Amino acid sequence: MPELPDVEGFRRVFDSCARGRTVRHVDVRDTGVLHGTGARGLRAALEGRRFGRPERHGKWLLAPTGDGPTLLLHFGMTGLLVCGRPDDPVEAYDRVLFTLSGGHRLAYRDQRKLRGIWLAEDDAGVSRLLERQGPDALAVGREEFEAALAARRGHLKAALTDQSVLAGLGNLLADEILWRAGLRPDRGARDLTPADRRRLYARMRGTLRSAVTAGRVPPRDTWLTGHRDDADPLCPRCGTRLCRSRMSGRGTVWCPRCQPGDP
Repeated sequence: MPELPDVEGFRRVFDSCARGRTVRHVDVRDTGVLHGTGARGLRAALEGRRFGRPERHGKWLLAPTGDGPTLLLHFGMTGLLVCGRPDDPVEAYDRVLFTLSGGHRLAYRDQRKLRGIWLAEDDAGVSRLLERQGPDALAVGREEFEAALAARRGHLKAALTDQSVLAGLGNLLADEILWRAGLRPDRGARDLTPADRRRLYARMRGTLRSAVTAGRVPPRDTWLTGHRDDADPLCPRCGTRLCRSRMSGRGTVWCPRCQPGDP
C-alpha cells in the first residue's frame, strides 16, 4: 500500500512531468476512479489549464491549476503515477491519462481502484476533502504529535495508522517505527511516558527521512520491513523470532525482546 514516502515520490513524478505544463487532453478510461465528478466534468475543468506546484498531505497528492480547480489524488493500495510520452502503450490499469504540453503524458494507474481522483473548485473544497485528516506525519511538530497521542484511546498501532490522528503512516511504517522506538504495537497510546513519546517522535522522524529518500519503505536487511515476510522472520537487531498478529485488521510484526510489554 502506498504510504507517505511513496506519495512523496509520486509528488516528485508529478512535479517533474506536469508542473508548468498545459493539459492538452484528459482521457478517462475508467470512471470508477472518479469521485464527485464525471469524465466530462474532469475534462472541462482541466483541459487548457496549467498545473502548478504539487503538494502532499499524508497520503493525498494535491495538484493545483493556478486560479482554477485543484486535482486531488489518493492511491489506495495499488495506485501510482507514471510519466511517459503520448505515444507510449496504454497499460491495462491506466485509469486516467493526462496528455500535457511538451510531449509528456501522466498516467494514473491503479489495479484495485480503492480510492481515486477528486476535484476541488477552490481552497474551501480542498479543506472539505481533507477535513478528517490529522497533521502530516513528516511536518508535525513534537508537541502536536504528543498531544495527538495523549488524546487517543486504544493501542499505539491503531493510533499511528489512524489518518485522523496522523496523516501518512500505514502498516509498514507503523511497525518499523514502533520497532525502532522499542514499543509494543498493542501498548496503550495514552500510557506512554514523556520519554516514550519523545523517543517515538524521534524514531518516526528518522524513519520517514530515510524512507522518503528511498521513495518507499525499503525492505533493507537492517530494517524490520526487510524481514516481516520471511518464512521464519528473525529480528535484525537481536535475532529473536518475530511475533505476528493482527491489530485493527492489519498484519502486525514486532520483536518480543526489543519491544517488551508495558513497564
